[in-house]
Amino acid sequence: MPPSPPSPRDGLRLALLYAAVFAGIGIAMPFLPLWLAGLGLGPELIGMLVALPILVRIVATAPLVGLIDRGVPARTLMVAGSLGLAATYALMPAAAALGWPVLAGLVVLNAVAGAALVPCLDYQSLAAVRARPDLDYARIRLGGSLGFLAASLLGGWLLAVVGTGSVTGFLAGLELASAAGAALLLRRTDGARPGPRASRRAPLPAALWLAIAAGAAIQASHAAVYAFGSIHWVSLGLSPAATGIAWGLGVVAEIAFFALVGRIASLRDAPFRLLGLGAAAALLRWAGLLAAAGLPALVLPLQVLHGLTFGATQLGAMAALSRLAPEGGRGTAQGIYAAAASLASATATLASGAAYRAGGGSLAFGLMLPVAGLGLAFTLAAARAARR
Repeated sequence: MPPSPPSPRDGLRLALLYAAVFAGIGIAMPFLPLWLAGLGLGPELIGMLVALPILVRIVATAPLVGLIDRGVPARTLMVAGSLGLAATYALMPAAAALGWPVLAGLVVLNAVAGAALVPCLDYQSLAAVRARPDLDYARIRLGGSLGFLAASLLGGWLLAVVGTGSVTGFLAGLELASAAGAALLLRRTDGARPGPRASRRAPLPAALWLAIAAGAAIQASHAAVYAFGSIHWVSLGLSPAATGIAWGLGVVAEIAFFALVGRIASLRDAPFRLLGLGAAAALLRWAGLLAAAGLPALVLPLQVLHGLTFGATQLGAMAALSRLAPEGGRGTAQGIYAAAASLASATATLASGAAYRAGGGSLAFGLMLPVAGLGLAFTLAAARAARR
């Protein structure tokens, strides 16, 4: 069947699919650890089971997404991955009854199934934007942020009613919906087989490698706030309610940035400006959180910078991939970026944990400053390499 031509409705289809995929993430990230705790597992074992998917994504993402360059449609990978997630979530209660080693094995399979979902969706979205310049990747990606926020809020309310024991069944249903969405909403624009020259894959340019490193470093600098932000803010005197508001402000700022950035002409198709903006905002944000040790009220306005530290970095990395990745190597480049970001984030999380134990939040957030600075240095080097 020949590929379908680009359509003005592709943006809406992709935004809806982002919402479906990120709805699953919005339930799994905050609530799956609660389900594990409900099994009676200890903190060390829960930490290991939560860390396993990160390790799997580091290894599995690039090879899986690279299959696109070998002719496997991104649509097929997404449907298979969502079905794999649904099956493994549905089997988790039975696996837990057989013992934690069986559950750990199923968690690994679950992580493999989900490793390619977001990179494949990014690949599909960037392809649509290249085919139709009137589409806006930021507005498409906005669907993911809205889906995550809605699922976190509604999922928390629903699970409070039915109990956290229903988490895995809820997730299985969401992933079945994602599989149906990928099958129905994604157009067959990615099914073309590689041409005769695709067997000799074009190497990624130096500027793209540097941009990948920049995006991974800036995103990794969030590790301390993701892992210890709530704990640290409560220790500074913020109430749990204020801490929740702080997290909500970050998500709202991210949504607002994705909605408005397309109107800023200087940032359209400007990967290095976006990456530089994300890095500069990260330096300001982590330095501000250091100062917040003496002024907790700073936490709330600093959380607004999440719209730049995450949003601008995400858009900059995607713009660099779209502009610099060679034909026949776009899937590989997308997978490499996702794996690099996972590796950098896992490393930064471990480092921030050691820093938090040694010196509390001040040391942990202070450690993120050079990580963000490294992202800025890589951005400047990438811009110079691209000009050459």
